[in-house]
Amino acid sequence: MSKYRTLILLLAALALCLGAGAQPAEEVYMSLFDASFDGWYARSTGEAQLELAAGSLRITGRSQDWHSPGRDFALVPGQLYELGVEVYQDEQASATFLISVAHSKNGQETYENLARAEAARGEWTTLSGSYLAGEFDKYVLYVETLGAPALSFQIRGFSVLAPQAGQARDLPALKDLYAGYFDFGCALTYREAINPKLMDFYASQFNIMTHANELKPDSVLDVPASASLAREDQGAAAIRLDAARPLLDYAQAHGIKVHGHVLVWHSQTPEAFFREGYSATGPYVTREVMLRRLDNYIRLVFEQTEREYPGVIVSWDVVNEAVDDSTGRLRQSNWTRVVGEDFVVQAFRLARKYAPAGTQLYYNDYSTPYQPKLNGILKLLGELREEGTVDGHGFQCHYHLHTPGMNQLQSAMDKVLALGLRLRMSELDILVDSASQENFERQARRYGEILALFRQYHEQIDAVHTWGVTDNLSWKAAQFPLLFDGRGQPKPAFYAIA
Repeated sequence: MSKYRTLILLLAALALCLGAGAQPAEEVYMSLFDASFDGWYARSTGEAQLELAAGSLRITGRSQDWHSPGRDFALVPGQLYELGVEVYQDEQASATFLISVAHSKNGQETYENLARAEAARGEWTTLSGSYLAGEFDKYVLYVETLGAPALSFQIRGFSVLAPQAGQARDLPALKDLYAGYFDFGCALTYREAINPKLMDFYASQFNIMTHANELKPDSVLDVPASASLAREDQGAAAIRLDAARPLLDYAQAHGIKVHGHVLVWHSQTPEAFFREGYSATGPYVTREVMLRRLDNYIRLVFEQTEREYPGVIVSWDVVNEAVDDSTGRLRQSNWTRVVGEDFVVQAFRLARKYAPAGTQLYYNDYSTPYQPKLNGILKLLGELREEGTVDGHGFQCHYHLHTPGMNQLQSAMDKVLALGLRLRMSELDILVDSASQENFERQARRYGEILALFRQYHEQIDAVHTWGVTDNLSWKAAQFPLLFDGRGQPKPAFYAIA
């Protein structure tokens, strides 16, 4: 083993120990570049060339940012990988580099950027990031530039490690600590749900889980099958639960509750749902046809989930984010365009009609503490309460260190509760602008204040859900908003509420 490779491995091991409480990690790959290209090739239209250069790999002849050294990797879907590489350039004052992945399924290639760093002229610069492998047929990891298409550069020490995140750790369980108050839950994606180690870790902490995306209409509505049915009946609908099954299967097998998210939303809903023949470019259907589609869609979702997973889904967000931030009136969307201003009322009537007995039904929205949105939410909830179709408000909590103020938050909670409704404190995360210890301590204090307030209202709160578990898999990963870091280790925020 070369001295350089030994040094890289020691540094990688040290990084894992410092960042992950000495979690073990499997070395999947470490580049050498001492005698061969080791499977690396130039990703380009033919102009770029690779050459070995003293333990590194150099690429020249580039004309596009994506022209890059790349290599195929046999990654395991659902596995979390830690990636690292050093880059060097001596042609401009500074250049932006990315570690990216090109993944393919059924011949269709898509891309993700996984790490980013600025490299000054004449200095070796480290890029590091993580990748939770999706379910694809092929994975290509590569190093590219951003805004420097003709730059020649070198890479060395490209590493792929598989940390054993989510292994046994002596931590208090949030679900147990809050058992006398409310359920404690989390949201997660398909890629997390197919990872048994992650799921076992999540199950050790949370007793209710939510699909981040996989029960939204764009995942559930089967557009081709619906289009086929529409040849005979424009009001027909068909669904599929493929993306939702991994979490539902795990929850069913382990006695974990699921909160359904979401039946009706203006976003992540196929345009074809509102169009004749389920064609995204067809004319809009009539109100009557759209109401029949909505009826069939909601009925099928409840029937199929209850038939295949009886008792697993205990509650649902029926409608999501229907109130406009700036006016407090209903947000204009395809729902208001095709159905009308009463689409929320219609959706809740159908949900109450088809939901299994005992299922709790919520309206879910963000920025509840802020006016004029608060008044709009209260007006809508009041109408639904009069109809007897809503049980509570999904009170989204995507917050910052200082906003909303605690009095402002409590006042909004009181106003919703005054309607005689329950609360589900949903989508909790607290954003910071950098991963400093000072920020994490401030974040911890903020989490502590918010959970202390929630405990005061435990008789009116059904559950608290964080919107994710680990920072690296958060929808706001760059703002480190969650209770666990990218290696699954508890942050100060965890201990502030535990």
